[in-house]
Amino acid sequence: MNTLAPPVTPGILGIDVGGTKVALRIEPADTSAPIHADAPIGEGTSAGVETPVEATFRWVPSASADRDLDDLAAHVAGLRAKWTGPVTAVGVAMPASVDPAGRVTTWPGRPSWTGLALADALRDLVPGAVVACADDGDLAALAEADAAACPDLVYLGLGTGVGGGIVLDGRPCPRPGRGSAEIGHLVISAGGPLCTCGRQGCVQATASGPATLRRAARHRVDEGSEGSEGGEEVTFAELRAAWLAGTGWAVRAVRESAQAVAVAVVGLTELLHPALAVVGGGFADGLPGFAQAVDERARELGRPGHPPAPVRAAVLGGLSSLSGAVLLARQAS
Repeated sequence: MNTLAPPVTPGILGIDVGGTKVALRIEPADTSAPIHADAPIGEGTSAGVETPVEATFRWVPSASADRDLDDLAAHVAGLRAKWTGPVTAVGVAMPASVDPAGRVTTWPGRPSWTGLALADALRDLVPGAVVACADDGDLAALAEADAAACPDLVYLGLGTGVGGGIVLDGRPCPRPGRGSAEIGHLVISAGGPLCTCGRQGCVQATASGPATLRRAARHRVDEGSEGSEGGEEVTFAELRAAWLAGTGWAVRAVRESAQAVAVAVVGLTELLHPALAVVGGGFADGLPGFAQAVDERARELGRPGHPPAPVRAAVLGGLSSLSGAVLLARQAS
């Protein structure tokens, strides 16, 4: 008896590289049936249709770049094993600063990557595939603009750091070859908290996940709340629960982060007049009502007759950058 072989479907791979974790997704390269980040995730072929497959993993803290690349390669290989066809293109969303030659110039989140020939390393992940790499904030902004059908928006993504992107007339700003929109490093408070970039007062220094958690721990000690003995760290789960419960120290910490983002939104509105400001990233996505808090504070800060752009939660949640990486791979295929 002849057994029909499973269908072979060319795929594209999106990789969202973060400071603490990495997300990967393979979906069909056929653009006649686009699949967005909220589509059901499968384990390969189902009823003759190849469904997307994805995975996430966390970096080993303070590991070398070689160790990180080995871990990345292993997880890419594991995901490809669930896909029946070839992977023809790879799109990579990166938070690091990369020079025109494809070499990492700086990445505070993974300092061991500084000097890494990123372009060469990424090509080795999937031999034969076209590989394209871009800033994670820029890609997230493009993905959100596509999902919201809004050609003019600014995006801020809160996670280990704060990324961001600007889309005007459906195109990234600044234009390709002129760097990326480093919204997380806008200085909103001269002499403010120290940022990982070495400067003081960046949006990231106040609004990133780690900065918010550190501040929450201090506020909890100040209030003498349960769990504050010895100045113990606040976990994200603790912050989320306390934020939802309206606990003082958590509300204070989260609203301080919301204000930092609101200040950035107001400034960007004065310069660019976007139709929409989108707040996403894993940290913000995990705090229900955060985007609303940003929107309320931004409106309080707006000047008469010049309201800031409305602030909305990311349509794609914490998957904006991954969705952008998939879009990049699709464009490259």
